Amino acid sequence: MTKTIIHPQIGEVTLSTTARSVRITLSVRPDGRVRLSYPGWVTQRRALAFLETKCDWVAAARTKMERKYPVQPPREPVSPAQRAEAKRVLPEMVARLAARHGLSYGAVRVRATRSRWGSCTARGDINLSVSLLKLPTYLAEYVVLHELCHTVHHDHSERFHALLDRVTDGHHRNLARELRAYRP
Repeated sequence: MTKTIIHPQIGEVTLSTTARSVRITLSVRPDGRVRLSYPGWVTQRRALAFLETKCDWVAAARTKMERKYPVQPPREPVSPAQRAEAKRVLPEMVARLAARHGLSYGAVRVRATRSRWGSCTARGDINLSVSLLKLPTYLAEYVVLHELCHTVHHDHSERFHALLDRVTDGHHRNLARELRAYRP
């Protein structure tokens, strides 16, 4: 069960009871939204009492999130022209980078995703976000290389990171850090 309440200090809080929960947990999303989850056997009164003890923590977490994820303007809908350009440019980028580094892949799909820059399926198909075109080219290429490396190592193991570091000339960690300043 999920419902929303307005807390006098915190503002909007989503309350969520789930069968999977084993304890009361409180989280703050990058956009500042607060979620209080608790098991079904815990009363709402007890969960709210827990929330009362965490008001300072919520304020600190929101401040941290604001620094880590600066507020960005609302996302504009993807125009047909942007989608067409992405479907032209991104598969070419994948082909060029795969050839340069001797990597292979399946199909390339371009979508207007909201939460990810890209993903790779177990078959080696690569899904990319239209929003990659809004990034500096070298960061878009980094995302493509990241997904191409997943065609070899389908995890984030040391071998995956070693390959990604090799294809980015040792800049993998710096590029990943820089990419975090952006959101799809």
